[in-house]
Amino acid sequence: MGGTKPIGRSKNSLPAANGGVVRIQNTTLLIIAIIFSVCFILALSCAFLGDDEDEPYFKSILNEVAQTNPGLVLLGENVDVDIDEPSITIRWSIIGCGDGYVLDGSAGIHESTSCGLPPEYLQIYVDSSFNPTAIFDPSQLPYVSQTGRRRNIQNLVQFDSDHTLDVHEDRLYPFDTYFLTSTIRAIDSSNATVPIRKLTTIDQVSSFLVASTDVASYETTSNGTQLASRDIDLQVQRPGQARAFTLLLFALSWMLTHITFGHVILAKKHQEVKPIFKHLVSSFVIVLAIPQLRNAMPDAPGYDVALTIFQKTDCIGFFPQMILSAFSVLALLLLIILREFDAIDDKPLVIDLKAARPTVGPTEKPSPLNSPLKPLILNTKKRTSSDSFERGEFFECEKRQLGGAYAFPARSPAPSSSTTIHHRSRSSRSISSATTFSGQAGTHGYHMSKSSSLRTVTER
Repeated sequence: MGGTKPIGRSKNSLPAANGGVVRIQNTTLLIIAIIFSVCFILALSCAFLGDDEDEPYFKSILNEVAQTNPGLVLLGENVDVDIDEPSITIRWSIIGCGDGYVLDGSAGIHESTSCGLPPEYLQIYVDSSFNPTAIFDPSQLPYVSQTGRRRNIQNLVQFDSDHTLDVHEDRLYPFDTYFLTSTIRAIDSSNATVPIRKLTTIDQVSSFLVASTDVASYETTSNGTQLASRDIDLQVQRPGQARAFTLLLFALSWMLTHITFGHVILAKKHQEVKPIFKHLVSSFVIVLAIPQLRNAMPDAPGYDVALTIFQKTDCIGFFPQMILSAFSVLALLLLIILREFDAIDDKPLVIDLKAARPTVGPTEKPSPLNSPLKPLILNTKKRTSSDSFERGEFFECEKRQLGGAYAFPARSPAPSSSTTIHHRSRSSRSISSATTFSGQAGTHGYHMSKSSSLRTVTER
């Protein structure tokens, strides 16, 4: 039949199933993760949509003033809280509400048809200052050529006032609260007092909530004349979200500090330097991370301010955390040094015996006692192995060479009067001088060929 060979499928062509559940490939998991991340980001971005469709914050306030008590209104459209100074800067807008208090062609501020720019010249004094803080002159406002409406130039209709901030509770960050009280008075071109009907500010700025209340007041001159004014009280505090984030970062910093303690406890159980070094690196990273977490706290005061007013969050948080973490790193460094000393003490001392043996230099003459001519000079004969064996010196030499690892039979005692001594004849000496040794692992034995011509001599 045909020699065709069926094409076999690879084992990896289909995903393996376990208990009826097919495992998803890694590429598929990556695509799913990317789609989920994009959807999550788009969902969060929807929070910024529709914000411009909300009613302006000041519209309802302006309409209420125009209906109930028309007159001059000052709106604090921006409040800048500076903890490091400490001070608060408020940007005021000059607005007139109601019939007779709106400049022609300027109505529609903050989408209120009943409010616009004031029609008269004004001088505004903040906190009874000697010189006016702002001067409003409607004649300086330009017209739009096509429509004939008045332009709302910010520098001509807005002014800033700086106020010293009360810092009695600044040390309670993030539960610090600030109070401010200010009074404002306005006069026209004839030095007549213009009553201010409303003072208000926005209720939320970056990292702070602002609650404002105003009240009508008056000032008295030296001659007893009363000048109408208006006071405003501001209460500035942190929003709930900022407090939650600060407390969360505060707790994370203490957790990281406790982890450095755990690194020290675990490192003490290691006898080698390499595992301890890993704990040291982790603790050092924590020491560098704690200041970054402190800087990430929303609108936190600077370190110099914290030291000046004894910031409570830093006294029970940042400074103890840095000190304890640094001590943990120092303990790990000392532990590494201690382990290094232990490793040096445990290292065995190796002595080169060959180098310790005295050697005779090439130029040094051999001693006469060790000279090879000694047997000839002293008329002595070199001992053979059989002589050494008979005298018992052979065992001592072998014992020194083997380092005492083997046991040799003890030397026979000196002959007594009742001992029989065997002497070899001259003819058998050549045979007896050939000695044969044989042994196995752990044993050392010898076999010696004996001569048959032995004679017994009884010692006299």
